[in-house]
Amino acid sequence: MQSRHILLAPGASGTIERLREHERGLTSRGMTVHLVELPRGRAERAVPVYRRALESIPRDESVIGGHSFGGRVASLLAVELAPTALILLSYPLHAPGRQHSWEERTAHWPRITCPVLLLSGESDPFAELALLRRAVSQIPDATLITYRGVGHGLGPVLEDALDRVADFAFA
Repeated sequence: MQSRHILLAPGASGTIERLREHERGLTSRGMTVHLVELPRGRAERAVPVYRRALESIPRDESVIGGHSFGGRVASLLAVELAPTALILLSYPLHAPGRQHSWEERTAHWPRITCPVLLLSGESDPFAELALLRRAVSQIPDATLITYRGVGHGLGPVLEDALDRVADFAFA
């Protein structure tokens, strides 16, 4: 089995400490995990920080992604760098009650050329399921996995989610 590096970033209200369980789980599944702390604020402002963190990872082995805001930042970066794969955990499609903003937050998705895995809770207030399915259809090579009864965060299904991430990364 070849080595696979994955770079993950946390959500806007979290730190890399919130990803330690993800790190342990993916490491035990044979991945080399790198966590990156992102600045608060607009996703576009965090892209250069994520890009610098990615410089230390072999390009032909790079999988990037993150939870919520971290995934949004990684998706913006994926347009310009075309990593091996992109992992989006609980992508923040829209703010709660602001479903109309989903098109703005996914306008770059048709330009993502790498395979994309999206894992989302079906009860996520940041991603109305029908809109998420519609948005995902814009990505040329995307797989969407949803979890019934799960909200914004994959804690209740983390083991299954990490199995899927590892399977996808090594495919």
